[in-house]
Amino acid sequence: MSIALTAVLVAPADAAPADHDIDSAHSLQVVVNKHRKPDPATYVPDQLKRVQSERLQATAAEAFQRMTRAVRADGVHIVPVSGHRSHAEQASLYGSYVQQYGQETADTIAARPGHSEHQTGLAMDVGNADGECAVQDCFEGTPVGDWVRKNAHRHGFVVCCPEDRQEWTGYAYEPWHLRYVGLQLLAELQADAAAEGSAELDTLEEYFGLGPAPDYPAV
Repeated sequence: MSIALTAVLVAPADAAPADHDIDSAHSLQVVVNKHRKPDPATYVPDQLKRVQSERLQATAAEAFQRMTRAVRADGVHIVPVSGHRSHAEQASLYGSYVQQYGQETADTIAARPGHSEHQTGLAMDVGNADGECAVQDCFEGTPVGDWVRKNAHRHGFVVCCPEDRQEWTGYAYEPWHLRYVGLQLLAELQADAAAEGSAELDTLEEYFGLGPAPDYPAV
C-alpha cells in the first residue's frame, strides 16, 4: 500500500460520525490542527494535481478548477496563491515568520511543520489578480474575498480560519484560506448551522467534537 493509504493522524478522533474519516491523512475530512498532525510527519498526498502554479490533492484540484470557472463567469478573477506545501516548505515558511515576528506571533499566523492543512493538499490560499489586500483581513471586502465568502461552499470549500474562532482554530482570521471538505460534509455543516439558527458554520473542531486547539500541547 502507498503511504497515502496507510497514514493516519497521531491523535485519534473520539466523536466523529461513523461515515467521516477525520484521522487518515488522505481523507477529504481529515482534521489537522495544533493538536493533530499526520503520521508520518512528512506525509505527501499520492495524487497532486497542478492548479496553475500551485498543486492540490486531485479531488480538491478538480473542485477548485470548477470554482475558478464559476468565479470567472461572475466577472471576478481569482488566483491560487499557495496550495500544497511539503513538511520542509512549511518548516521554512514558519521559520521565516519566527524570525520576523517571534514565535508567539508566528504561531497565530502560520502552522508549525507537521501541523499545516496545506500539507494535506486540501487547502488553498487565494487572492485577487491585482494583489489587492493579499493575506490581509481587508481581503474579505475585495472582489475575490466577497465571492468566496458567499459562494465557496457551493464547490465544497470552507473558509477554515473564520472570524472570532481563534480559540478553536488557534489562528487569526484568514478570509483567503480555503479548505476543501467536499459537498457532503459541507451540506452537513450547513444543516447543523441552520438547526442552531446560525448563519455561520462551525469549525471542523466544533462540528466533530474535538475541542478547542488554540495552542500547541506542552512538550
